[in-house]
Amino acid sequence: MFGVMRRDQTGEGQPMAIKLPVRDMTTRRRVVSGSMIFGAAILAILPIAARQTTTSSQPGTIQIQSDSQSKADPATADSAPKRAAALGAPTVPIPEIIQRFAAREADFKTERDNFTYTQSFSIQTLDSNGRPDGEYKMTSEIVFTPQGKRYEKVTYAPTPTLERISLSQQDLDDLEHVQPFVLTTNELPKYDVKYVDHARLDELNTYIFDVAPKTIEKNQRYFQGRIWVDDKDFEIVKTDGKAVPDIRKHGQENVFPRFETFRENVEGDYWFPTYTRSNDVLRFAGGDIPIRMTVRYENYKRFGVTVKIGKPTEKK
Repeated sequence: MFGVMRRDQTGEGQPMAIKLPVRDMTTRRRVVSGSMIFGAAILAILPIAARQTTTSSQPGTIQIQSDSQSKADPATADSAPKRAAALGAPTVPIPEIIQRFAAREADFKTERDNFTYTQSFSIQTLDSNGRPDGEYKMTSEIVFTPQGKRYEKVTYAPTPTLERISLSQQDLDDLEHVQPFVLTTNELPKYDVKYVDHARLDELNTYIFDVAPKTIEKNQRYFQGRIWVDDKDFEIVKTDGKAVPDIRKHGQENVFPRFETFRENVEGDYWFPTYTRSNDVLRFAGGDIPIRMTVRYENYKRFGVTVKIGKPTEKK
């Protein structure tokens, strides 16, 4: 989820104090993918392999472009592995599907402003044996004041031990806007959205689309990768891709990893992110740096009603 900025050769530059942007999510009774979330948690603790140029032929796997390819590329879908449609052609025209899920995502974006939650974030750098050699962790409560103003309260932030990388402002922007990617009606004109398949994702029937920015404007951040849209609720239930563009200028490199974000439907009518992971290798001019990152969203609460996802945290 995090773009990471490599330190310069002099060792200058301290990890910045992070104030995580406030993001809001939702929930619903039907679980998006119990086994998928469990599998994601298992994979999140495995050593990182350099997978950016590796593809898989297994059904349901995702091909994401390497850093050298992570530019606005309308042909993203054309480079993806071809698979036979497991569920047959959609009965709804593709343009209508896109418009319907974008409208639902716009409603979701508004709805999530009503929720509080616990956000637990961790990023590690790994040595050549796959062992952590630096880490940044933070836990925050996204809550409301008695007057109804939403804010973030940091509850846990040990001293960071990252030495080979530091976090940038783009990382924080991506945490708020790209990892929990929401493709609304207003954002839709910025992207090429190409239909890939109609297939199963765990227990769900989904439409699969490849998404890439049409153009990259200065100082703007975008998502590029693949999304899965539930074919009943017309909402995104999973994303797999990366934030673009990578930034290389003035002797500094800000490189962003591939990530996956999983949503669950545990209350109401909307699917909300519950888990983001990244196991990737950041490729800098001076050498590669493997990283492992997770973000968990738990203890959702709206207007006095708590919906617990994952490990519960006692509220007082």
